[in-house]
Amino acid sequence: MQRSILIVSRVLVLVLAVAASAFGQGNPDWTEPFPPFRIAGNLYYVGSKGLANYLVTTPHGNILINSDLEANVPMIEASVEKLGFKFKDTRILLISHAHWDHDAGSAMIKEMTGATYMVMDADVPVVESGGKTDFEYGNSPAFLYRPTKVDHVLHGGEEVRFGGTVLVAHLTPGHTKGCTTWTMEVTERGKTYKAVILGSPNVNPGYKLVSNAAYPQIAEDYERMWRVLKSLPCDIFLGAHGNYFGLEEKYGLMKEGSANPFVDPSGYKKYIAEKEQDFRTELARQKLTAK
Repeated sequence: MQRSILIVSRVLVLVLAVAASAFGQGNPDWTEPFPPFRIAGNLYYVGSKGLANYLVTTPHGNILINSDLEANVPMIEASVEKLGFKFKDTRILLISHAHWDHDAGSAMIKEMTGATYMVMDADVPVVESGGKTDFEYGNSPAFLYRPTKVDHVLHGGEEVRFGGTVLVAHLTPGHTKGCTTWTMEVTERGKTYKAVILGSPNVNPGYKLVSNAAYPQIAEDYERMWRVLKSLPCDIFLGAHGNYFGLEEKYGLMKEGSANPFVDPSGYKKYIAEKEQDFRTELARQKLTAK
């Protein structure tokens, strides 16, 4: 009897481990290659089908936004090289937020390029602990990764100036405590566009918006995020995942001499409005349940 219970227990542990691993790997789109391309000006897409990475080129070296999974790093390197740039010329590494699908490859990229790693202040403890101090996923082994030393701590509204390019780090907390939305200006055919690279507006499954001991101000931080996102002027709508801004559909519409499909200010406003409504619906549900 005891042997049977032991066998069942071991099987259950194995099943749970496999399930956790599968969930940690996420959507298959995350590791599916996607053609690298120039979005506009000196801003390029070098990510997978599901996880977005951006290369900002300058005469003094390049800036990479998001490192993604360690398994994605060779793919990112290949995309950069395919565009005619050198991966080793990556001088600055930035992220959208401290979740494994956007920052697990940072240690590897730093080792390969020597890039200076810059992270928003509230996400630094998570990055440097390899995810262990994350308010939601810190106790889930499948969501942990190699701890990475942050070289420069960013603060909301700080500018990252390099090689004539200026990126602004906007603190848009909630999804993580230091979730960051990046903005920059790019020039295309003599016209200047304002690009917004959205951190994340999502309320993940399991997030407690009410009475969250690990993140007491989470609902207030989401409210701050909505205010910031709605205040940002946006021409080119981008984000940490391709499905935020319709990557596949817009890429398929790109044609020489035609209007750039990534110039989508109305799509940005619509997406933010939809996500804010999702948040308010979930917040109301949790408040009702808590009564």
